[in-house]
Amino acid sequence: MIQANERRIGLMGGTFNPIHLGHLIIAEFARHRFGLEKVIFIPAKEPPHKEHEKLLQAEHRCEMVRLAVESNPYFEVSREELDRQGLSYSVDTVKKFYELFGRATQLYFILGADAMLEITTWKNVDKVMKLCYFAAATRPGYTLAEMRRQIEGLPPSFQGRIFTFEIPRIDISSTDIRHYIKNGEPIKYLVPECVEKYIERHKLYR
Repeated sequence: MIQANERRIGLMGGTFNPIHLGHLIIAEFARHRFGLEKVIFIPAKEPPHKEHEKLLQAEHRCEMVRLAVESNPYFEVSREELDRQGLSYSVDTVKKFYELFGRATQLYFILGADAMLEITTWKNVDKVMKLCYFAAATRPGYTLAEMRRQIEGLPPSFQGRIFTFEIPRIDISSTDIRHYIKNGEPIKYLVPECVEKYIERHKLYR
């Protein structure tokens, strides 16, 4: 049961390869919807569900996240998964922040509707469910009504632990951005200007 006087903090993991405006919009709407004190962006080092994705060097991805969030006082970036050895499992990350902030803090793991449908495949997901709530955002093709129907079909232990929220319909993906860059197309207005300049300066994704 959520208590109104409890501290609430959002956790947003991802490869951020690269971070784009869609990520920032999800985080900001989650912060507002759930009354989060802050949202912590956690770049993944080696996500088990994206083993075949060609990831940019972790330091570049982390720096782009840092640049993207530095103008928002409610956003920050953590190196928790980057500095850890081995694969980046969410159960280890959530446990670390649970220990850091204590039981008086409610953690909200922020993700998109598509990722929400895959959480039953996560390592030790039952343990994750006990340590945090999930805040699942709408995505193109996933309405709130459809998401709630999907949640109802999940195991009993998941009920009451996953909350949905609606965001503007903006269909941006890191995959598309990498494709645009490789083909010499513009990414202006898809990523923050600071990220666009960083990519240009370091000639990334060419």
